[in-house]
Amino acid sequence: MSKYDGQGYIARVMPEVYTDGEGIRVSVYVSGCTFHCKDCFNASIWGFNKGRQFDELVLDEIINYLRKPYIQGVSILGGEPLQNLIIVNPLIKRVRKEFGQEKDIWMWSGYMREYIERDPDLKDVLDQIDVLVDGPFVNYLKDLSLKFRGSHNQRIHYLSNQQ
Repeated sequence: MSKYDGQGYIARVMPEVYTDGEGIRVSVYVSGCTFHCKDCFNASIWGFNKGRQFDELVLDEIINYLRKPYIQGVSILGGEPLQNLIIVNPLIKRVRKEFGQEKDIWMWSGYMREYIERDPDLKDVLDQIDVLVDGPFVNYLKDLSLKFRGSHNQRIHYLSNQQ
């Protein structure tokens, strides 16, 4: 068991979202985050036991939403996805098994890319996703005009050739 496993709860699955990445996407909000960024837009799901337990039925639901041809990919947000590897790893693995590179995978994390790359429990995730939006939300750097991020310290990393 890793300190990043979490407790396996999903706060919400949204089948058609236009704001969490490029194209029309399925957004998966995992529960639990220890960063507690001031004025976080998802403070209601900081607890690790919010929502419903992630299981094969939830995973099947997400995969079925992704089968629609106009869905470009899945977005994984939170909470903190990288404090929920018990969800993130099987979700990414199943998306790649079902769709290969046809559907892209975006992830938002409060961890910086450099931290993720150095942590043996986290670094493999970067090889499996297409886009990482990193960094904690910082209220005094907030800018509503930014695309796909809330504050200027957050960065968008296009990790694959697919983007």
